[in-house]
Amino acid sequence: MTCLLPPLCPTILNLFPMCGRYVTVSSIQAVEQRFNVQAPTPWTANTNVSHGDQTPVVASDKPNEVQMMQFGFTPGWAKKQYYMINARAEGDRNAVNDPSYTGAMGILDKPMFRKAIRSQRCLVVADAFIEGPEREKLSKPFVIYPRDGQRPFALAGIWDEWCDPSSGERLRSFAVLTTVSNALTQAVGHHRAPVILDPDREREWLNPDTPLGDVTAMLRTWDAKQFNAYPISPAIRDPRRNGSALLQPVGQRVWPEFTHELHETLEVFGMGESQSRSRRAGEASDTTRGGGPMAKEPRNTTWGHQGSLFD
Repeated sequence: MTCLLPPLCPTILNLFPMCGRYVTVSSIQAVEQRFNVQAPTPWTANTNVSHGDQTPVVASDKPNEVQMMQFGFTPGWAKKQYYMINARAEGDRNAVNDPSYTGAMGILDKPMFRKAIRSQRCLVVADAFIEGPEREKLSKPFVIYPRDGQRPFALAGIWDEWCDPSSGERLRSFAVLTTVSNALTQAVGHHRAPVILDPDREREWLNPDTPLGDVTAMLRTWDAKQFNAYPISPAIRDPRRNGSALLQPVGQRVWPEFTHELHETLEVFGMGESQSRSRRAGEASDTTRGGGPMAKEPRNTTWGHQGSLFD
């Protein structure tokens, strides 16, 4: 079978993943400052990071530099390319996805990941991530974001380098680790959660010499009260779509907040998004949900500069 496009490729093994989409919109300067790194390669804002996208990470081999890697992990020993976007912390354990699970982390024994989890870890730069209920998935999506505005944050990732045997091209790629659900991901109807690293432990995560016991201790779920979520248009399902309109709310937040609506203070997308591009994304989003009062362009939106998402 010929693999023409990533969505059709039989080597995409995470068919119903957790954290299959996320958001990276912080300015390059904000990323450099937050992670104390240099970014030699620029990138543009992406409100819909999907498998196959090149996106910024901080990896263990160059912990003081931002690298661009493909979202969708292929192990170095593979004979063909994979798009493993997630790696379960528990491995084959906790098959029922019990949120109270506190047992061993089976990822250490998985052939696909056992080398990378030991020595090739990375920080996946994110401002938010997208999730939907277990059944409806991205037909009923929510954007999940830090309540205190502490962005960007780091999703726990693992990476590897693979050489295409047909062309000799070398590809670096990564997967996001997932763990048990918490109160917030359960509130949006999902049974998993991405691993979000404590900022104080990010350097430990990157260090290949960190004891495995300390590594696996970081694979627990995060405090749900530090994040919030609101529903967005199912237009986000299409990986070809991008732009701020995709992140406009179409309903109430999970936890009440007494602040301005996030989309009304949006100041992003100087990192490559033009006003016309946002308008096109908004029109596509309007078509998906049939228009209505939520289909308007967000107010107080500033274009043409490097800004941030939820300021």
